[in-house]
Amino acid sequence: MSSASNLDDEDTFKILIATDIHLGYLEKDAIRGNDSYNTLNEILECAKKNQVDFILLGGDLFHENKPTRRCLHNCITTLRQYCMGDSPVQFNIISDQTVNFNTTPFPWVNYQDHNLNISIPVFSIHGNHDDPTGAEGLCALDLLSASGLVNHFGHSNSVERIEISPVLLQKGSTKLALYGLGSIPDERLYRMFVNNQVTMLRPKEDQDEWFNLFAIHQNRSKHGPTNYIPEQFLDDFIDLVVWGHEHECLIAPTRNEQQLFYVTQPGSSIATSLSPGEATKKHIGLLRVKGRKMNLQKIPLKTVRQFFIQDVILADYEDLFTPDTPQVTKKVEELCFAKVIEMLEDAERERLGCPLTPEKPLIRLRVDYSGGFETFNMSRFSQKFVDRVANPKDIIHFFRCREQKEDIKDEIHVDYGKLVKNTAVEGLRVEDLVKQYFEAAEQKVQLSLLTEQGMGKAIQEFVDKDEKDAIEELITYQLEKTQRHLQTRGVITEQDIDTEVRLFRDSKKNTTEEENEIKEAMNRAKAHRLDRGEDPVHFNTSDEPGDIAMDSDEESVSCPAPTRGRGRGGRGRGSRGRGRGAAASEPKPAGRGRSQKSSAPTQSRSIMQAFQASSNRPSQASKSHVAEMIIDDSDEDMPVMKATRAPPKQSSASSSFNKYSSQSQSQSRGVVFEDSDDDEDNPFKGPSHRSRR
Repeated sequence: MSSASNLDDEDTFKILIATDIHLGYLEKDAIRGNDSYNTLNEILECAKKNQVDFILLGGDLFHENKPTRRCLHNCITTLRQYCMGDSPVQFNIISDQTVNFNTTPFPWVNYQDHNLNISIPVFSIHGNHDDPTGAEGLCALDLLSASGLVNHFGHSNSVERIEISPVLLQKGSTKLALYGLGSIPDERLYRMFVNNQVTMLRPKEDQDEWFNLFAIHQNRSKHGPTNYIPEQFLDDFIDLVVWGHEHECLIAPTRNEQQLFYVTQPGSSIATSLSPGEATKKHIGLLRVKGRKMNLQKIPLKTVRQFFIQDVILADYEDLFTPDTPQVTKKVEELCFAKVIEMLEDAERERLGCPLTPEKPLIRLRVDYSGGFETFNMSRFSQKFVDRVANPKDIIHFFRCREQKEDIKDEIHVDYGKLVKNTAVEGLRVEDLVKQYFEAAEQKVQLSLLTEQGMGKAIQEFVDKDEKDAIEELITYQLEKTQRHLQTRGVITEQDIDTEVRLFRDSKKNTTEEENEIKEAMNRAKAHRLDRGEDPVHFNTSDEPGDIAMDSDEESVSCPAPTRGRGRGGRGRGSRGRGRGAAASEPKPAGRGRSQKSSAPTQSRSIMQAFQASSNRPSQASKSHVAEMIIDDSDEDMPVMKATRAPPKQSSASSSFNKYSSQSQSQSRGVVFEDSDDDEDNPFKGPSHRSRR
């Protein structure tokens, strides 16, 4: 195996990739309060040890939209300790930085600031937990950006059209186009993709010589018809997608056979929900890019608190007890005690030889007591493990597998308290809870003036961001607009008014007009607050404890899979994805030069086109300059670099952009996985790309 000095040269980008660090999660907890800070320290120490060119964060650096003073202080201290220094940065930025970094009065990368000594630049998009809020549209990343510690990119505030302009980096002969898109409500972004309102700009010249890296923070798994972003929506010129927001660590890149790119999902670096997906071992990635070739080494995190989860279905233990067995509750408690002891022993064995791992693990036992069983006293049970686990208050989670919503057939006698309780446990957002409530509600309590989306948004602003006038302003705004509509239509009878109000309400559902009305009402609420002299909604810098919000996959009331599950970041921290999606203009010779996009038309894409079969896409014969991916699946510190083909010939830097649509390009391209073990001494030399299988 080659030494590190042979693997890395003046043409190789080394990028440390991490997502969903969630700084400040449970920072008031006596046991788990420092977990997120210790892991950030480990991540940055790993970056410094490997002498990376830069760090790429995929969103949710902070857990709270308004991080506490302690959280901000720890973050700034750690970034200053590891990312500042005299070591020179070996790559250049040749794109228009006023477009790339459009949320700061200092629109240039921090390492080019003459007043700062930056040795490891950090590039980050925002997530749904640390999204821009308030009248100024600021987020915590903007504070770090203004202080010169983080380069915040991928910020867009348009609800009608998004243009993603890449940060163009060059190191030696290697050209890297870094794309980013901060968190946006999934339903809105889904609709924008379908309506061909999302455009990714590409360098106008030498397009096939750029390695295209895209960081995104959205739902990857489907949680509803439009409550996710399908991979097929992304343009097929991308080489690697770094997917944030999903908490399960699936860092080994997977190939999308339709779009021919790879997707890596690093997952969170801390368990923020006691769900099966969070139990997978946490990793970060060390990505090497040279020319049109890439290698991803996964690095295990050693400071992450262990998490063990197990499912117990009491009905499966008929040989031990049944609901009619004498003292069955005691026997169930004894079974659960044995299961917890078993997980604690596994944790102790795994922790041996790793002093950085916290001593007390997280333990979760999910007990399905369907079939007539009764629960036991969980507080008394938890007292037995107070000194051995990090979460003694919620070791046991009881649920009934057969308690499903489809059992609610009588809409007249619906138990709404039970319905809200179940959906909250599933980890839905506020707007989802409002929508499901009214879907199951009887006809006489349905909304007639407001839409479920508008009410959900107003409640979310009130709960998450303390916007006290949000609900009142939404109702007032909609009432005024509906009254004007009725006056225009000239309806006077009570029956006609009811009918016209419902028609008027339904005509705006899931439209841009509805989003604009909601936004206008929220702006009114903010304006009234400012008129009263109250402080704007800024970041909480007090020492008062804040609400701790568990993530969206906290628990599931459906039948659990005994083996594994999925952990994803919590939703609902207010509006997301603000900023300017400006296009680039004419270049300058300096490093902060501008770039210009072309006005080439793009073809509209429908849902069926977005999901069309691979056989309908351009044939492999038309693909050129295909990148090659090498995946290091070991947990070793030294990567195993395997043979790939030689890099493409260097050409001059691109200075302008083309709009790109994957449906309108005559030549599409993708990523090919090369698993050859030949010529390990020269990891960046190898055979030509293989044909697509």
